[in-house]
Amino acid sequence: MVALLVAGSARAEFGRETPDEYWSLSEFFENQPAQRALTKRFSERVANAAMPIEAPSDPVRIAIVYPAIQASDYWRRSIVALEARLDELGISYELTSQFTQPGQEIREQTRQVAEALKSDPDYLVFTLDALRHRVIVERLIARDRPKVILQNITTPLRIWGNEQPFLYVGFDHASGTRFLAEYILHTRPQPEPYAIFYGPKGLVSQTRGEPFRLAMVERSRKRLVASYYVGFDRERARQTAMTLLARQPDIGFIFSCSTDIALGVSDAITEMGLDGSVSTNGWGGGSAELEQLGNGRLAVTVMRMNDDNGVAIAEAIALDLQGRSSDVPLVYSGAFELVPADTDRARMEALKRRAFRYSR
Repeated sequence: MVALLVAGSARAEFGRETPDEYWSLSEFFENQPAQRALTKRFSERVANAAMPIEAPSDPVRIAIVYPAIQASDYWRRSIVALEARLDELGISYELTSQFTQPGQEIREQTRQVAEALKSDPDYLVFTLDALRHRVIVERLIARDRPKVILQNITTPLRIWGNEQPFLYVGFDHASGTRFLAEYILHTRPQPEPYAIFYGPKGLVSQTRGEPFRLAMVERSRKRLVASYYVGFDRERARQTAMTLLARQPDIGFIFSCSTDIALGVSDAITEMGLDGSVSTNGWGGGSAELEQLGNGRLAVTVMRMNDDNGVAIAEAIALDLQGRSSDVPLVYSGAFELVPADTDRARMEALKRRAFRYSR
């Protein structure tokens, strides 16, 4: 049996000083300074060109269960980047993937995980958002095999102590939202009513929506007049925004917590004839959002350097295959760039080349 954490490595010993569920990324690094240095070195590997390794001749088996049925292309681009980097590293692999809708179909996700385990994969890439995901992951960690990689989460669970997954990988939700909040505070300093559209109840909605709300409370005279959980569902977001704007057309801004929400809110704003009066943001900067930015239907987005998380998964596997799992940090969080609607074409193309370096 291979332990998920290497004894004596910089990955071990995570405290439980407070009752909060998750370590924020900043808290985690403050409490684990060795992890900060480890992450810095690992991030350099991700940013640089691949260095092929002496890999086992037998294919590495990787199973992926993603909530990828949505307008955002984040998940699918991640797979493209993962496969391309594994090829460059010289790693033979067998990859299977199964998709569900985000924040829904927990029972189906459980079934898919069980199905994936039948092939005895070496690595399982999953996510953690809803409470019921935690039960699934805890059972996987207890098995020791496969090694668990949790994507789209960069906030380790305190309660798991030393029994953590192999890797948390993604783009820190709170950090991304702080970029957007700073932009809104700078470009819309006036007092105005605003609303927040969360996704499904869970970690992603909390860590994307709450930092924005708190920033508005602490640093502006903006007034929160409505907040809704609309799922990562474009049509539901559109209908909810139509109802809200009909009732309160003086709203200046609706903060959208995901791509699908942003597209639905944008649809409603246009249908209500409120373009130029009401604005919304994107979150993630995938192809659908960039198209809407170009059309002037989104005010701004925060753009993930998307393919880096697929590269990070590949590099973590490569290190593990070399017996160097102690060089893999517990958390990898990729970089963001703020992209307003007036971004010039040259910079936009440069950002696309960087963000989608494997998945263009």
